[in-house]
Amino acid sequence: MSADDEEIIEVLGNKYNPEILDAAGEPKSAQELSDQLGVPIATCYRRINELEDTELLELHDRPLSDEHRRIKVYRRCVDGVNVRFRDGLSVELEERSEVKNKLDDVWRTMTDG
Repeated sequence: MSADDEEIIEVLGNKYNPEILDAAGEPKSAQELSDQLGVPIATCYRRINELEDTELLELHDRPLSDEHRRIKVYRRCVDGVNVRFRDGLSVELEERSEVKNKLDDVWRTMTDG
């Protein structure tokens, strides 16, 4: 098992991280994730940083809010994480498909306009 595999397993074991990844299938701000999941906002930002560090979550966009401030919108980078125990522990990431990335780009264009 590589150090990266260990880090991914550790991060996924932290409270709220799997829920944040699940909810971030569609682009969402930290505040939206916090509200939707009932995660304290400071904890939500820490978890987002952990998920970004392991490249499971990415900054998707920085649109203007209704108050004309830039907000960060995140989405997950993977559609699945497979952990295998046969012949040693290994982690396999299922990356987001290009179709989903393009659909998100269309969504972003529609919401910016």
